[in-house]
Amino acid sequence: MILAKQGMLDSIKIIDFTNYLPGPFASLRLGNMGAQVIKVEPPHGDPARHLSTMHEGVGVIYAATNWNKQSIHLNLKDPADQERALQLIKNADVVIESFRPGVMEKFGLHYERLKKMNPGLIYCSISGYGQHTDHQSGFGSHDINYMAESGILSLLSDENGKPVHPHIQFADYMGGMYASEQILAALVSRGVNGYGQYVDISLVDALFSMLGAHELIYRETGRTAGVDELNGQYVCYSIYETKDERYMAIGALEEKFWSNFCTAVHQPHWRHRGQDRRDEVHSIASEVTALFKSRTLDEWTQFAKKVDCCLSPVLTINEAVSSPLIHERGLIEMLTDERARIRTLPANQPNKRKERSI
Repeated sequence: MILAKQGMLDSIKIIDFTNYLPGPFASLRLGNMGAQVIKVEPPHGDPARHLSTMHEGVGVIYAATNWNKQSIHLNLKDPADQERALQLIKNADVVIESFRPGVMEKFGLHYERLKKMNPGLIYCSISGYGQHTDHQSGFGSHDINYMAESGILSLLSDENGKPVHPHIQFADYMGGMYASEQILAALVSRGVNGYGQYVDISLVDALFSMLGAHELIYRETGRTAGVDELNGQYVCYSIYETKDERYMAIGALEEKFWSNFCTAVHQPHWRHRGQDRRDEVHSIASEVTALFKSRTLDEWTQFAKKVDCCLSPVLTINEAVSSPLIHERGLIEMLTDERARIRTLPANQPNKRKERSI
């Protein structure tokens, strides 16, 4: 008997027509669950191949999101290559595309045609604003636009309410996760009823879906900053600068954690003042701020290992990559002594893979 490893999606075949980040991130995640992903690129390749910093000859976004796929190049304006694409799709389980609405129809690769050839096909279209909206129809847009129009960017602001430009593409990554979630749900549905379906993913939808609590708070109070207990207003749940100009994040929302912190720093009179607001005149915020400024990041990190008070160092990328937690979870795959790759699923995830006999 030979034992072979089987991923959760080993029997699933995906044809991925997407470029840049959201679609490739979605298919990367599905590929890491075992799906076979065939990436269809234009003749000159996915534009992400040539974008930003280079890594082993390709752009870093391309390298990070396409390493587990088979890649082929097709000119979808060419009828011969359109036919090649159709042959790939004939036996596929999933198609993912991220062209502007209507483009795949021009190529003859739209869902209404393909479902007649492959009734079980899951067809996922990813766009900024959805397939059937008039908003910005025919215009280009990117991650920063979706964050702005979803309301998310207004929540990423400084103390004066000025939006802060994020250093990560929230809409693209969240949209990719949203797409992979919907594709998995469609596959489950197909397993029940035998039919494929069309999935319309809007990156704005993915972001806006996170604002349920914020909308209710605004409706009840008129405030737009979200949950007061969690938005940095309370001294027990905030970010503080350290002596060496680094930062610590404390999330001692529950009384027991804040009490543990106060006891450990010999400030028992703070115990019932964890929900002082940082902008109040008589708040202990200035005292807590001064306390954090009195010790270095390393000193506070060692403190956090001894005191159960929801306290964490704000790590840089290189520090996070080398942190014991990330390695314990198996989120880094070492390719050589000097090269590593971030996983989208932990290597030690229970039941991620199962044994089968062949």
